[in-house]
Amino acid sequence: MSDSTILHVDMDAFYASVSIKDNPKLEGKAVVVGAGVRGVVLSANYEARKFGIRAAMPVGRAQRLAPTAIFIPPDHTRYNQVSEEVMKIFRDVSPHVEPISLDEAFIDVTGAKRLLGSGREIAMMIRAKVEKEQGITCSVGIAHNKFIAKLASQHCKPNGLLEIATDQILTFLHPLPANAIWGVGPKTNEQLEKLGLRTVGEIANTPRNTLIRALGEATGSSLYELAWGRDNREVISYEPEKSISAAETFASDIDDPEEILREFLRLCEKATLRMRDAGFCAKTISIKVRFADFKTITRSKKLDQPISGTNESFEVAKQLYLALKLDRARIRLVGVSLEGLTPAEEAAEQLLIGQRDIGWRQADSAIDRVKAKFGRGSVRPARLVSPSDED
Repeated sequence: MSDSTILHVDMDAFYASVSIKDNPKLEGKAVVVGAGVRGVVLSANYEARKFGIRAAMPVGRAQRLAPTAIFIPPDHTRYNQVSEEVMKIFRDVSPHVEPISLDEAFIDVTGAKRLLGSGREIAMMIRAKVEKEQGITCSVGIAHNKFIAKLASQHCKPNGLLEIATDQILTFLHPLPANAIWGVGPKTNEQLEKLGLRTVGEIANTPRNTLIRALGEATGSSLYELAWGRDNREVISYEPEKSISAAETFASDIDDPEEILREFLRLCEKATLRMRDAGFCAKTISIKVRFADFKTITRSKKLDQPISGTNESFEVAKQLYLALKLDRARIRLVGVSLEGLTPAEEAAEQLLIGQRDIGWRQADSAIDRVKAKFGRGSVRPARLVSPSDED
């Protein structure tokens, strides 16, 4: 890995940047992507961040911090579109691209250097192409492994480039706070502070066995290696989705079971459509329920046969919800997750053995074709049609 050249490319305030690109009148203004006082901030441009606004912050709090900021609802279809174009730019450089999310990816350019130049030259080319073709900026970290490359990109945002040479790693890494290391969340950081370890360098100079005794074998060993800048993970060009989920925060807390079930059906419809589009079936269905006091519970069911249908998934989600026997408890959020994803062609072989009724699968396929032609709202389950829709 010491001869490898890894880039970590991170788009700058991605959702907000795309929104500003599509509406130039927003340029230079504080822009926040996130709508509804009960929602959360998905992205904030750097003008908005000056007010202390950060991703995952409640929209209501963000509005109090910056009442003059412009709050816009998210457009996930548009973000996916731009993300796909950006990933194409990355893949034009190297086939070894590992997307981490819509707006960031690792790229192994070790082999590409023979044709395209140094890691820095390739990074500069990527940044220029993204800005020219998509009208947004990105920051790029360059190093010989993924861990250092990601840290480098974080330290050159926004719209920057930082290369950490192998002989500069410890000089760069050791002064950083302990929570700069992957895996150091609030609880682990608290344990490290009890040991008097506040910087990466202090962790590196602590015996491995001491860290293992305090944090456990896996965490202790991992922190010790990363504290010395060692990370042997390769860039994985393709990693199947592990789950597909959908959730909804209600405008106000609700306690009507029928209304909650309608929302579960809508979420199942949304998630299973995405799953079928991606060519998967699910082996496990999970639900999430968050109450008015923010207490959250989850329940899941592993299935004998993988499924992909809206109705089948909803029936499982419905039974999981009814089994909670909530007795009109006030609910703030519900969610559905399709897990244990398996390629549809593999699932088809299992289904032949199980001989599941194919009627619903055929119906879902027909409905998907209609939606593709006339729009996603053109066909809906009767349970989701309101009286006003029938006028």
